Amino acid sequence: MSQYDALLKPLRLKHLVLRNRIMSTAHAPRYAEDGMPAERYQLYHEEKAKGGIALTMFGGSSTVAVDSPLSFKQVDLSDDRVVPHIEKMAAGVHRHGAAVFCQMTHLGRRGSWEGREWLPLIGPSSNREILHRSFAKEMEDWDFRRVIENFADAAERCRKGGLDGIEIIAAAHHLIDSFLSPAINQRTDRYGGSLENRMRFGMEVLEAIRARVGSDFIVGMRLAGDELLEGGLDAAECLKIAAGYANSGLIDFLNIYQSHGDTFRGLVTLMPDMAFPPAPYLYLASAVKGEVDIPIFHASAIRDLATAARAIEEGHVDMVAMTRAHIADPYIARKLMEGRADDIRQCVGANMCVDSENGAVCIQNAATGREKHIPHIVRKGVARKRVVVIGGGPGGLEAARVSALRGHEVVLFERSGRLGGQLNLAKNVAWREGLSGIVRWLEMQIGKEGVDIRLNTGATMQLVQAEAPDIVVIATGGSAKPPGFEGGELAISAWSLLSGESQAGTNVLVYDEIGSQVGVGCADYLGTRKALVELVTPDRHVGEQVGSTAQVHHLKRLYQNDVVLTPNVRVIRAYKEGNGLVAVLRNEYTDSMEERSVDQIVYDLGSQPVDDLYWSLRPDSVNLGEVDYDELIADHPQAVRRNPEGRFQLFRIGDAVHSRNAHAAMYDAVRLMKDL
Repeated sequence: MSQYDALLKPLRLKHLVLRNRIMSTAHAPRYAEDGMPAERYQLYHEEKAKGGIALTMFGGSSTVAVDSPLSFKQVDLSDDRVVPHIEKMAAGVHRHGAAVFCQMTHLGRRGSWEGREWLPLIGPSSNREILHRSFAKEMEDWDFRRVIENFADAAERCRKGGLDGIEIIAAAHHLIDSFLSPAINQRTDRYGGSLENRMRFGMEVLEAIRARVGSDFIVGMRLAGDELLEGGLDAAECLKIAAGYANSGLIDFLNIYQSHGDTFRGLVTLMPDMAFPPAPYLYLASAVKGEVDIPIFHASAIRDLATAARAIEEGHVDMVAMTRAHIADPYIARKLMEGRADDIRQCVGANMCVDSENGAVCIQNAATGREKHIPHIVRKGVARKRVVVIGGGPGGLEAARVSALRGHEVVLFERSGRLGGQLNLAKNVAWREGLSGIVRWLEMQIGKEGVDIRLNTGATMQLVQAEAPDIVVIATGGSAKPPGFEGGELAISAWSLLSGESQAGTNVLVYDEIGSQVGVGCADYLGTRKALVELVTPDRHVGEQVGSTAQVHHLKRLYQNDVVLTPNVRVIRAYKEGNGLVAVLRNEYTDSMEERSVDQIVYDLGSQPVDDLYWSLRPDSVNLGEVDYDELIADHPQAVRRNPEGRFQLFRIGDAVHSRNAHAAMYDAVRLMKDL
């Protein structure tokens, strides 16, 4: 008997039999095109169905009305033009044996009044949402009639489109749960005050939907088990709300999660990142399951199979959602059924998928959201070639993995004694140690594929040429870009500190021009070692390039460690004074000057390419390092021939080109190597 057997048991949901207990909840990956779930969106969910999932929900926060903001580039259910797209979504998912639901909502005040048609935002009361900085109009009688009808119309469109069901979201302070929450609802009429009154609007929406779609269409609701908000709904009142809706006979399942969406702190609690332990809010769903007789779903930082199986086997929930886990690997269920659980690429909770403004991308899986162009399952090629990869960071490891899966003979040179590159620095910030999971998985995969890994071997032109390669990939990454200010030689790089090459000072100024995880991570690293730390940046605020949810835990820890945060100033000079150093700072707006006396200055100015080997090898390459971008984008093999005397194709990727991040390096790798 497998420890994961509980996950593979079917579940009957009314007339629908779900083939296992693994699902993906609705989320807004920013893939909608003009409000429609077009090809990219469809392929993203179809891949999960191929991967064996039982149920995938699309259309996170799909809007039912023209005055509901499209804040997250989500799906627009307010018009019949969505129906053909829904039909294609349903057909693609059903083709591979999974069920598919759509989530729907009216976002109320959760968005901007400037968006879409510039219509007023609405809510139970006229108050302001902090995150989107907007006020709402208190709903009038005609607003209630209109919005309830909009919900019913949208539900009917989903049924016409061939979906298996829908989910109404009443959490994160969308419109329905804004009525539920005493923190927002200050009405004194029949929609405010008592719990029964606050539940009334949601009941009227459900009644209208059920009247429109009938009793044989699945309708569920997503609710908070605790708003975790002062003045909001606590766990006891949420339990009463859940029981009230469950006992109404209007819904077929409840999907329980937590928190609110009014602030970034509330948002990261909705979608817990690597700072949270596994399944931190499973107890809320378990409490609801003990009170109701309909199936309970739950999602919150359930990234590994052991936690998921425990949630089902111990009876806490009926369906366990591994949403971000499927962004990292849409083939979780299939690999589990095939006895290949070790091959699952596990989510590390980096939340890049949440924080990216350019559509949900996974820090470690470049195929996610790019299914039309990048395969999740790499197939063998026709010709076997010899590939040499220089550098064992995430880009080099991915290049080696994809090349090996294509059937090539691969040698990887890494000058240090371990693989991982810059990710080895990031994981030294204690709460971000989970990033090491990216390296562990890649290392295991290339080991299984027989890649010849040569650690402690600095590649040279002679070593590379001795391998007689057909393809050479330069993935040597970057080195810390040195400061340009006077006295910059007195400072040390954040890389030097985080690697242990330099010891931490006791009174430290961290100068961050980039605003990425490195600067705030370095200040965190120093703060936990009880140093006096000031984090200085010319940006408007510290960590400006860090994603919104990732910022939350960084800032929490910086404040806990009394790190002084100083934006809008630039270091223009450093000099020695006695046994210490003085940093001269200039304000970006007033040009006023001030000084800091410290014993250490640490900087992050990004990286510069380590590309000496690239330039040495370039004259011997057939393409002289050139990449045909048109062919790359068109998913064609690179065929540039500039040097008739050349002996191999030469490419460089990741930070060996210019300073970027781990995802960019891995995307470079897979898009090049998948067609070679």
